[in-house]
Amino acid sequence: MSHVPLGLLQQFVRVARVGNLSRAALQANLTVSALSHQIRQLEDRLGRRLFERGPRGVTLTTEGCGLLEAVGEHFDGIEHALARYRERRHDSLTLSASSGIMSSWLVPRLPGLVAAHPELELNLQSATTLVDFEREPVDAALRYGRGQWPGLTSERLFGEWLAPVATPELIARTGDADPGQLGDWPLLGDPGDRWREWFAQVGGTPPKRYVAHFDSTDALRHAALEGLGVGLGRMVSSRSLIEAGRLVVLGQRYLPIQEAYWLVYPPRSQEHRGLQVFREWLLGEAQAYCAQMPQLHEGQATPA
Repeated sequence: MSHVPLGLLQQFVRVARVGNLSRAALQANLTVSALSHQIRQLEDRLGRRLFERGPRGVTLTTEGCGLLEAVGEHFDGIEHALARYRERRHDSLTLSASSGIMSSWLVPRLPGLVAAHPELELNLQSATTLVDFEREPVDAALRYGRGQWPGLTSERLFGEWLAPVATPELIARTGDADPGQLGDWPLLGDPGDRWREWFAQVGGTPPKRYVAHFDSTDALRHAALEGLGVGLGRMVSSRSLIEAGRLVVLGQRYLPIQEAYWLVYPPRSQEHRGLQVFREWLLGEAQAYCAQMPQLHEGQATPA
């Protein structure tokens, strides 16, 4: 135990802070299998179980929490000491974003950026948790929320609104059910209990029970795509599916919400030339997108 390689401890700290082996492996430039093997090596050397593995990631055990508290700050000190010696590439940009906004909105627009700025190298990281700019080599991120992230510059891109969506097959099976009486439809419970807001503002009677409840918007969207029930979908991430005919908006009612999509970055990135190029392009794309969005008026709209 007195000869535990520092590399194993470093990987332990990385996984502990990210809480996800896949994302930690991406940061470490390793495969998930290789990183998992290193963590097990460390656990074997220490004779302690450091993580509990689960379907949504890993969590620290009591022993793991104690080890992180003991060694984490020392690795932070090393990182801060070496940061000044790292060469900063201004033609390379590392961006973090959720898989939803990245695949449905950002990636389809990237050919235009690449054509206009072939010198810019993009490193895209799909994340399920907020990036820690203090500890991770990320220049900027696309975030969904209310723009309140202390210590970061937050620039609003566009808003979000909700509407009930279902597959054409589910609509056909439901027959003559009235889209205005959604309480009679098989509904999928959503994160944040947005259906309660929907019925409060749009009207109607909530169902006595939901077909199933979901704690993530990705899982909810997949369930709606499988025809399990009607989901209250985010229109930004669902738009490509609607245009492809895989999902259909029920009725003409939309619910604007307070959350929006933002470009966020730390003070150290403000002079990054790659970010300046990306930011100018991104704000232009967001402005063009906003011009195509539905014009909301008292909760009513027509699809864009």
